[in-house]
Amino acid sequence: MDKRGRYMEEYIKEYKIIEKTEIQKEIELIKTIIDTREKLKRDNKNFEYAQGDLVDYYTYQIKANQAKLDYLIKLAKTNGIQVDMVNDKKFTFLESEEAG
Repeated sequence: MDKRGRYMEEYIKEYKIIEKTEIQKEIELIKTIIDTREKLKRDNKNFEYAQGDLVDYYTYQIKANQAKLDYLIKLAKTNGIQVDMVNDKKFTFLESEEAG
C-alpha cells in the first residue's frame, strides 16, 4: 500500500471514530494504544538486528511510535482511562463488552 492509501485509511478510521459512542471510542483508543505498544516493541527488536540504512529507518520508526504512544496515553488520561491498566486482558474484556 502506498503512502496515499495509508493516509486515506487513517482518515477513514478517524472519521468513523466520530460516529461512535463514548464506550466505543474508549475501546478504540485502548486498541490503538495496545497496537502502538506492539509496534514499538517490534521496532525496538528489529533495531537490534538492523544494518546499514535500516538503522536510520528503525530509529525514525521508534521515535514516531513513541511520540504516538505518548500522545495516546495523554489522551487516555484526559478521558479518565487508567493507562497502567491497559493490557491485553483488559482489551479482551472490553472487546467482549463491545460485542454484547
